[in-house]
Amino acid sequence: MEKILVTGALGQLGTELVASLQEMVGIDNVIATDLYNPLDGNFQGRFSTLDVTDSVKFAELIRVNKITQIYHLAAILSANAEKSPKLAWKVNMDGLMNVLEIARDQQIRKVYWPSSIAVFGPDSPKVNTPQETTMNPNTIYGVTKVSGEKLCAYYHEKYGLDVRSLRYPGLIGYKSLPGGGTTDYAVEIYYEALKTGSFICPIDENTQLPMLFMEDAVRATLELMEAPGANLSVRTSYNLAGVSFSPREIVESIRKSIPEFSIEYRPDFRQQIAASWPDSIDDSVARTDWKWKVAYNLDGITREMLCHLKEKQFVSA
Repeated sequence: MEKILVTGALGQLGTELVASLQEMVGIDNVIATDLYNPLDGNFQGRFSTLDVTDSVKFAELIRVNKITQIYHLAAILSANAEKSPKLAWKVNMDGLMNVLEIARDQQIRKVYWPSSIAVFGPDSPKVNTPQETTMNPNTIYGVTKVSGEKLCAYYHEKYGLDVRSLRYPGLIGYKSLPGGGTTDYAVEIYYEALKTGSFICPIDENTQLPMLFMEDAVRATLELMEAPGANLSVRTSYNLAGVSFSPREIVESIRKSIPEFSIEYRPDFRQQIAASWPDSIDDSVARTDWKWKVAYNLDGITREMLCHLKEKQFVSA
């Protein structure tokens, strides 16, 4: 039986991934970790506080619990990283190095580490950005992700460590609040559409960005981790595409259910980050290697977000 440890488990992706892993291998076989304890009493399962830069405690937690797989999600995301670049490097790079060294030392069977479209920069192709292309990011988050990809590939080639990774686009989910990413506006807009009926958007109305509904992101992660290693041709990180759209297109989709929804555009420092990222992603290698296929389009995402946010009572019914 697999014994799985997840770092950054209380984040937007971690919240949903932990639940799916618990269903797969049993609630007692998944240890969720994060820097702080869950704030509410709704978390189900095993949990331990963990600073991923503390290699001693990290290694001990892995050893004592006989962990066989690590999903390393802990990171400082793009917008927050720009405010604290030194902290972002420490958490994102030292944390990953600890994972890889511990996994090598304790012979962990598989490691998952997420990358991002932030690896691309202003001189990368904007449309259908290919798997292999120029990567000169202009954010510290992107720099840590490019470095992390190379580090993961190195540990696979040098030590045979089975590390797998996806370059996520912006992720949209309803089970937890966003955590400081540039594309988080695409989550916040649904909350505000229901709570206040209006939104001040930090991204220009016509800026196209690749996005992915959280259910697709979790499914892609698990499908990659279950794929036979012999089928995988990429050991840096796979391009992953969902659906590309602009803030204006989200508004149009929301207004099909909430016609009175209003928006004001006030681009801030996040606009410069967004403008350096691709408009769309070519994920043909993922589709070939492990049969990836997206399920949700924009209207499907909007329908699910509005429905579930009402059910979760984030706003009045």
